[in-house]
Amino acid sequence: MGQELIRRSGLAPTPLWSTRIMLDNPELAETLHIDFINAGAKVITLNNYTATLARLERDATIDLFEPIHSAAIDVAKSARRKAGVPGVMIAGCLPPIVASYKPDLAPNAESCLAEYRALVAIQKDAIDVMFCETMSTIREATAAATAASEAGLTTVMSFTLDDENPQHLRSGERLDDAVAGLAPFGVSAVTVNCSSPETVCAAMPSLASAFPMVGGYANGFQSIAPLTVGGTTAGLKARKDLTPDAYASYAMQWVNDGAQIVGGCCEVGPEHIAQLRKVLSGEGYQIRAF
Repeated sequence: MGQELIRRSGLAPTPLWSTRIMLDNPELAETLHIDFINAGAKVITLNNYTATLARLERDATIDLFEPIHSAAIDVAKSARRKAGVPGVMIAGCLPPIVASYKPDLAPNAESCLAEYRALVAIQKDAIDVMFCETMSTIREATAAATAASEAGLTTVMSFTLDDENPQHLRSGERLDDAVAGLAPFGVSAVTVNCSSPETVCAAMPSLASAFPMVGGYANGFQSIAPLTVGGTTAGLKARKDLTPDAYASYAMQWVNDGAQIVGGCCEVGPEHIAQLRKVLSGEGYQIRAF
């Protein structure tokens, strides 16, 4: 959602990324949701990724917490209704609290849990499934899983991995330890997101052997190194080689290695999802939500 919305808006990115659009131009998000649904997506995610209390306090004001989430919910529901495609689910989002890819900045466990409880409370009645996304530490993942399980939500836990060491989270913690730590929470699926397609390929065989339902949705960045805390995505460049055909080829490798959930993260647009759906359908796979 984020990179595509920035591109479509024609505006310079802000520290709130695309969630600012929920206040200034929510129609853009609605149109993009519809485009993803028409491309074949069976799950769309609320456009609320950077609207944590911690980020809003740093980059704007916490007074925007309720307006942004309410707008994200309204737009997703409207898009699903207007698209008129059966079987589409709306996913909530529990993101990194302070910053993506910066595990050293994750708050302590108590603070994480308080933040995630607030995020669950404002989303839970409007969603079909909760995605805990881009988790780079076991601490944040555990807190997110706790908050989601307390609310009785169907939950997907998604980790972002070290692209140089794909069996480890960006914190350096082992992926298998992170997966094992989810046992008490009734998580429905474990995925890898916002990592390179090659990283997802490297992690998928071991992930599939460790958990019953797994998947991946990769990003299309050349590198995440330019991203700074409180900064913008202006310095991040998209890979030129990650065409819809190329992305679908990576995703089919994940499927062949055991993935049951596939999709796209940053720099993966509706055209990629359309090609992925085409390839999956051509291989005879049934495409549905949870």
